[in-house]
Amino acid sequence: MKKIEEIRELFQAACFDELPELIESYERDARQGVQKLVSSAQKKLTLLEKEKERLEGLKVYEKKYDSYGAICGVDEAGRGPLAGPVVAGAVILPGDCDILYINDSKKLSEKKREELYDVIAGRARAWAVGIVLPERIDEINILQATYEAMRQAIGKLTLMPKLLLNDAVTIPGVDIPQVPIIKGDAKSISIGAASIMAKVTRDRIMREYDSIFPQYGFAENKGYGSPAHLEALRKYGPTPIHRKSFIKNFVTD
Repeated sequence: MKKIEEIRELFQAACFDELPELIESYERDARQGVQKLVSSAQKKLTLLEKEKERLEGLKVYEKKYDSYGAICGVDEAGRGPLAGPVVAGAVILPGDCDILYINDSKKLSEKKREELYDVIAGRARAWAVGIVLPERIDEINILQATYEAMRQAIGKLTLMPKLLLNDAVTIPGVDIPQVPIIKGDAKSISIGAASIMAKVTRDRIMREYDSIFPQYGFAENKGYGSPAHLEALRKYGPTPIHRKSFIKNFVTD
């Protein structure tokens, strides 16, 4: 009979596909420690099934418009901050995409977003980001800058999409058919993937800015108007990456 520690190592090393066989092997072992391992493995499988069901629910629009072929999700990150660029993501996933845990990027931890960024980058049929800097945001306003970033991202794709699924907006100046979906990053796997690529890209940019302008806490606040950010803005004044049109109520000339 194996020791509990040996059995624990088996469960810890097992992939999801191996868990059912392990559970069957040890579910009759009366030892309390083993039963805890079996129960934990059963909960993991239950959660996995729920996640697979949720993932299928995120494919409703992709299935509805399947006849188009290359369906591209489009979303942005950074419309609201006082500093930094607005970034848009465009992602074309494979039709049989089974990447678990894709969701609205705001609902994911930073660690999970970073993990999913690498997975999406490796498995997407095509993906790209568009970046519009603060001075351009001040010049044309944030909505037009968002559209510009989205057009950039779409234009960089190595595969031409046949349909765009957008988070809430219809992008002007684009000839590809579009479907705007309210809260689309939580309803469409393609838009959710685009939101992750945009958010991670922008967060990385803001961490780089943090090393240049450490007083403002950009690594933590990502340019949003946190109390510490606003205090630094009043104390040190704006940086070249602050959006002048956004900070006029917080600083004086």
